[in-house]
Amino acid sequence: MLAEATRNARVAAEQFAADSGSEIAGIRRAAQGLFEILARDPAPGLPEPNQLAKQVRVVSTIEYRLAD
Repeated sequence: MLAEATRNARVAAEQFAADSGSEIAGIRRAAQGLFEILARDPAPGLPEPNQLAKQVRVVSTIEYRLAD
């Protein structure tokens, strides 16, 4: 999951750089914030820990340096 989030951030940074006529010079700073595991679907009467289907939310912040 973290690898996919990092890959997606790099794709977005590359697009931003291309649109501004720059190139990515490397990661300036990275931080992992929220990591949350919850039940995928509401199931009244069934406690969340007993539900097998889960959804995962990962929030990462990656700042890239840009070079001309």
